[in-house]
Amino acid sequence: MAETLIPDSEGIEDVDLKAALEERYLAYALSTIMHRALPDVRDGLKPVHRRILFGMRQLRLDPGTAFKKSARVVGDVMGKFHPHGDQAIYDAIVRLAQAFAVRYPLVDGQGNFGTIDGDGAAAMRYTEARMTEVAGLILEGLDEDAVDFRETYDGLDQEPVVMPGSFPNLLANGASGIAVGMATNVPPHNVAELAEAALHLIKHPDAATETLVKMVPGPDFPTGGVIVEEPASLLECYRTGRGGVRVRARWEKEDLGRGTWQIVVTEIPYMVQKGRLVERIADLLTAKKLPLLDDVRDESAEDIRLVLEPRSKTVDPDMLMQSLFRLTDLESRVPVNMNVLMGGTVPKVVGLKEALKAWLDHLKDVLVRRSRHRLDKITRRLEILDGFLVVYLDLDRVIQIVREEDDPKAELIKVFTLTEVQAEAILNMRLRSLRRLEEMEIRKEHTSLTEEKAGLEALLADEAAQWAKVADKVKVLRETFGQKTELGARRTTFSTAPAFTGDIVIEAMIEREPITVVVSEKGWIRALKGHLQDVSQIAFKQDDRLSRVLHAETTDRLLIVSTGGRFYTIGADKLPGGRGHGEPIRLMVDMEQGHDVVDVLVHVPDRTLLVASTAGRGFLVAESECVANTKRGKQILTVSGTEEAYRIVDAGGDTVAVLGENRKLLLFPKVQIPQMTKGRGVRLQRYKDGGLADLKVFAADDGLSWTDSSGRRHVRTMDEMRDWQGDRAQAGRLPPPKFPRGNRFDAS
Repeated sequence: MAETLIPDSEGIEDVDLKAALEERYLAYALSTIMHRALPDVRDGLKPVHRRILFGMRQLRLDPGTAFKKSARVVGDVMGKFHPHGDQAIYDAIVRLAQAFAVRYPLVDGQGNFGTIDGDGAAAMRYTEARMTEVAGLILEGLDEDAVDFRETYDGLDQEPVVMPGSFPNLLANGASGIAVGMATNVPPHNVAELAEAALHLIKHPDAATETLVKMVPGPDFPTGGVIVEEPASLLECYRTGRGGVRVRARWEKEDLGRGTWQIVVTEIPYMVQKGRLVERIADLLTAKKLPLLDDVRDESAEDIRLVLEPRSKTVDPDMLMQSLFRLTDLESRVPVNMNVLMGGTVPKVVGLKEALKAWLDHLKDVLVRRSRHRLDKITRRLEILDGFLVVYLDLDRVIQIVREEDDPKAELIKVFTLTEVQAEAILNMRLRSLRRLEEMEIRKEHTSLTEEKAGLEALLADEAAQWAKVADKVKVLRETFGQKTELGARRTTFSTAPAFTGDIVIEAMIEREPITVVVSEKGWIRALKGHLQDVSQIAFKQDDRLSRVLHAETTDRLLIVSTGGRFYTIGADKLPGGRGHGEPIRLMVDMEQGHDVVDVLVHVPDRTLLVASTAGRGFLVAESECVANTKRGKQILTVSGTEEAYRIVDAGGDTVAVLGENRKLLLFPKVQIPQMTKGRGVRLQRYKDGGLADLKVFAADDGLSWTDSSGRRHVRTMDEMRDWQGDRAQAGRLPPPKFPRGNRFDAS
């Protein structure tokens, strides 16, 4: 029998799997956040962009020089600095060169670098690249000890930790990225406006964001467009660093004569692909969802020109565009999430003021470092020049020492009291430098450098002078990219959205008629013409009966709530007629298996709802947040296990009445319930057994009312209901006399 081999246990270490996974995933997350996804607040660059610019600098691809193949740049960057895929690096180069993607391109591309239609760039072997003047500003001073360097991934070279950044790249060009557990989205801005705000911030370090927003009123997108976001919303974006900006296409009405006209779109929102936009409009036309539009044509050449033909000359052009803004990407929302790396290490969401302040502080640090670097060079040069001037006093003796001494360097140091650096420089001096004219040049240079040294020492000793120097640099930036220059002129303008709501647009497309919506207990729905008062004669399928009746109009939208907490939206004009039994709601929307209909509401945009589950958890939600744009619906109330969505009531009032299956009643102020967009909510009432039976919101001044099984209405004032008043999540107590036995506020 073979002997069993037992592995040697030496060198084996027991590790807790959970702790090991947490440690390794944290390391991965930090790597993604710091080395891939988030830009540095100082230069606005991610590592890949920083390495691309540094690689191009080493290849001497400065502005105005000859182009080199993009493949050459990609190869150098990948081999020396960025050990990732070549396609990822090339994609980053392509984006930096696209004038429709980057407000101030950092790469000057030659060849096919993609189009706004969504066409990709040519392969890297076919395109060529070099840096732009803007990139040159970002790298300005890199060779003057302006920033720290670190070893590359293989330890064979050095790369900058951050760029000197004389250009406010973070806010000027923006950034976007997704890390682990966080993301960033900084929109591009106008450099002249940023420079103006920065100059104000230098003079007034405690300036309020409201003041800065007067100088930087909003983003400036490379594709232009019109911002229709409210000024208060933009101010909040710049104060907190989070929010969003609504951008619309720029359009104009073009008169064709004889009363006919067409709409021409000349600018589209940022990051919208024109090809997909035209396809979307064409698909909506085919599906007959744009009854005001007859045709769409793309007549674009170098400039964008989308032609929209109305169905008839009597169509209101503003109404037509409103329908397109509502259904297509002619209006888009650009998210704002200014999540950046502070100091290159700490992720933080910053506002406009903090971002500008961080850039200005970096400019000042770079100025000080460059000044010290220059001062060191001047000091070394003056030391050498002092040695030269000593030598010129007795050239014959110097020549004699060099010709006759075995160690001329040591002898020069001894005779003329020189330093080693001075002696070495004298020994390396060319014979032609011994002429009289050269001595005059040396004295002139010595005087000039002495003056410059004094100026630098004064600068380094005076912080106010340093800020004045930074301000001078920002002023030059403001002039270079002023509003009168081609690149600096603002492209995105501001406007207010016309006072057309979504409902008005729908009404323009649909004939408005009164209807009666009938819903059965088994979830069948139909619409009968007119507002019927007597519904007793309506027929239903076998084993089915009436559940609820709603009076609506064909322009209304219905909200369907399922037991799974999802809200679905159906246009009232899409409901089946009343001749048959209607259609099952679950077939009209993509309701999940096992879920049933809890309630059907006629949508009221300005209303607030209180949603609650069988477990007695709930929250307030704006009804406008419950509208779903797809058949899959929108998850609002999160439920789990046997818990289900149970009650959806109008939250008009200031007091909440909660009734449990254990027949306990509790009244508490509505302000104790948070308003959310989705989630599980908070506990409304505490139960030992059972769950929620009924729920209502009422005005305390009107008192609590209920209807008994005989149809009689009872009202109790808040003084009479004092014993039932408490705080949210309490148990409550048995209801007062004459309360319905069915545990409902409306027993009829």
